[in-house]
Amino acid sequence: MIQKKFLLNFSKEVSEQPHIYHLVKDYDLIVNIFRAKITDEAEGFMILEISGEKDALRKGIAYLRDQNVGVGEAEKGVVWDEERCTQCGNCLSHCPTHALRIDDPATMHIIFDAEACIECLACIKNCPYGACTSVF
Repeated sequence: MIQKKFLLNFSKEVSEQPHIYHLVKDYDLIVNIFRAKITDEAEGFMILEISGEKDALRKGIAYLRDQNVGVGEAEKGVVWDEERCTQCGNCLSHCPTHALRIDDPATMHIIFDAEACIECLACIKNCPYGACTSVF
């Protein structure tokens, strides 16, 4: 069994279709939705983790792509803009997983580790310069 995280993009043409239902029912996949914003007749996004047998996961992702659902692997709904970041450090104490951190005290340069980010969105609320944003 494997487990992968995805960012799905739904165009307004496909946002009303039961895609997650088909992943579970037709491909025997386990779906854990972390964040979603999907409305009728509008573009939507969903961040989720899908678990299952490797072949079933491959077929499930192929199904989504055949249905014109955008599928990005290991993407985050949180985006850190390094050029916009002023290195003020206000975000550091609010990041519970240290996805935003200073690795080298000599440079005091802030880095963003997307793999460590759990998308709590605390950085968005606490960045006075808008360096952290959400795709939602």
